[in-house]
Amino acid sequence: MEIVIRIVVLIFSAILHEIMHGAVADRLGDPTARLSGRLTLNPLPHIDPFMSILVPGILIITGSPIVFGAAKPVPVNPVHFKDSKKDLALTALAGPMTNFILAFSGAMVLRMFYSQTPEFITHILTEIIIVNLGLTLINLVPIPPLDGSKVISILLSEKAAYSYQSISQYGFFILFALLYLTPLSDLLSSLFVFALRLFGL
Repeated sequence: MEIVIRIVVLIFSAILHEIMHGAVADRLGDPTARLSGRLTLNPLPHIDPFMSILVPGILIITGSPIVFGAAKPVPVNPVHFKDSKKDLALTALAGPMTNFILAFSGAMVLRMFYSQTPEFITHILTEIIIVNLGLTLINLVPIPPLDGSKVISILLSEKAAYSYQSISQYGFFILFALLYLTPLSDLLSSLFVFALRLFGL
């Protein structure tokens, strides 16, 4: 049951992450996600069988210390933005900020009503906090196509930003390698524990 709860929380957290990407892009002038039917809470248009189910399922079952997944990315066309670099960065930040707000909200509800909350609800709230903190930290890692890379791109020339983003197709392989072969996993774990302590867990 614990594995099922974590996967369900992960899927819906990732979906909200993508919906907010699309909603902010729409607000900034790019209607692509809205016209593609991606600004919906219906999970079907968002589910990616590999990244939404298979990858997080394997990581959870194998007891990996790092668990993450993703919904199908919403389509964004920077051509519609007034300031393509800045607006693309704001669109990218909308995702991890949504996850942080979900984690923070879960922590506040848990802290305020802990003594009155049934154990099952407490467990779900705890999973919401853990999963969304994890998604926040992972997505801010500046490796394309993760959201952190879009923020870094603001600081680069157009040519350098294009070259940087061109490694997106290898990004998750690079991320896995860095997590298991460098101190990145320890750094993220330390930040994760620090955030949990701030949230009172």
